[in-house]
Amino acid sequence: MPMPSLAEDARRLCQTLLRMDTTNPPGNERICAELLASELRGVGLDPTLLEAQPGRTNMVVRLRGTGKLPPLLLTAHLDVVEADPTKWRRPPFSGDEHEGCLWGRGAIDMKNMAAMCTAILKRLASEKARLDRDIIFAAVADEEAGCDLGSRFLVEKHRPLVEAEYAIGESGGFSLHLGDTTFYPVQVAEKGFCWVRARITGEPGHGSMPRHDSAVTRLGEALTALGKAQLPLHATSYVEKFLDAVRSRQPALVQPLLKLLARPELLARVARLVPGASLSRSFSALLANTAAATVVRAGAKTNVIPGVAEFEIDGRTLPGQTDEDLLRELRAVLGPEVELEVIKSAPPVVTEPVASPVYDAICRQITAREPDAVVVPYLIPGFTDAKYFTRTGARWYGFSPVKIEKGAGLKFADMFHGHDERVPVAGLAWGTEVLDAVVREISVA
Repeated sequence: MPMPSLAEDARRLCQTLLRMDTTNPPGNERICAELLASELRGVGLDPTLLEAQPGRTNMVVRLRGTGKLPPLLLTAHLDVVEADPTKWRRPPFSGDEHEGCLWGRGAIDMKNMAAMCTAILKRLASEKARLDRDIIFAAVADEEAGCDLGSRFLVEKHRPLVEAEYAIGESGGFSLHLGDTTFYPVQVAEKGFCWVRARITGEPGHGSMPRHDSAVTRLGEALTALGKAQLPLHATSYVEKFLDAVRSRQPALVQPLLKLLARPELLARVARLVPGASLSRSFSALLANTAAATVVRAGAKTNVIPGVAEFEIDGRTLPGQTDEDLLRELRAVLGPEVELEVIKSAPPVVTEPVASPVYDAICRQITAREPDAVVVPYLIPGFTDAKYFTRTGARWYGFSPVKIEKGAGLKFADMFHGHDERVPVAGLAWGTEVLDAVVREISVA
């Protein structure tokens, strides 16, 4: 039976993966891992399934090359965040093809990448392509909850299986339309995370006799202060390089004005004027460490004023910043009476130098298809499996390419963890072709 086209194979795999509910928690990534393993066994490969906990399955497979060059790691996570079906126009685990898109939680984040990588490895194996690198593909669990059962587990317990010179994963490679130019950002840096528990203590009492200085009241004041705070600005080369690239493609008359944006205090003001709330929030998050209150706990009985109130903070740190830097900034906002405890953290990830055969190949393959497009290195505000895969020494590039046509009404930033997540079928086909070309180019000496 002839192999389907690369694009059709990726589309079919993506649609099938989207129909599998791998909401984390509980994850249940096994269903996806077994599907991919079965597909890869069909072309003679020998995938391995590895679990840190039952059902939290990682799939690792290796396509052997000559060994002249060190391995390349392709990676995608199989878990997804929750989705409220009442807020979606199509069911979030339907995989429906509608309005030229595949709809479903994970369509962009990142079952599309799992489908593309699987289709590419199947094609390379079936062609018996002669490669000078081993190509490793790791489809992992638990990225959405911190990577402990996925990339961290693989690096700490099965490191030889995933060691590589370069790694390609999320997040980048999507069309970003600014003015008359289309940019393709490639992730070369990501913020660290520092999850913090904030605790406020006070005198407990009976609910019939209110206390104006209760732990709950002071918790509310602390939440308000944090919600309104702008943490100090910190310039980074990644944002500056991105702005340089954007500025170079603007009319000559406005370039001097845009040059002023290199000053962080002006840049912060402009970020608030960026059209679209989600884009403005994303851009602002690249200028400072951030801290968002996410979980609140206080009391157990209606008629008891609790003596302890807590909230959890999702903190993110810029390259060059540490956990202690963030804690110092939080103390300046919340005051000394709020106790701060780090729950879990991981430092920022930076790929230096940016230039490499991988980055050069990405530039060549995109501009071969879109000569006027500009590839730019990029810093992302979130975290990815780069947190752990880079600990093996791999240089990370976030590149899970998808083409989004200008005027299509799709905002890539809104797709991540948002309602109506979907991927254009044509854009998925384009991305599969580009990723396949990049892998082939960098795997031959």
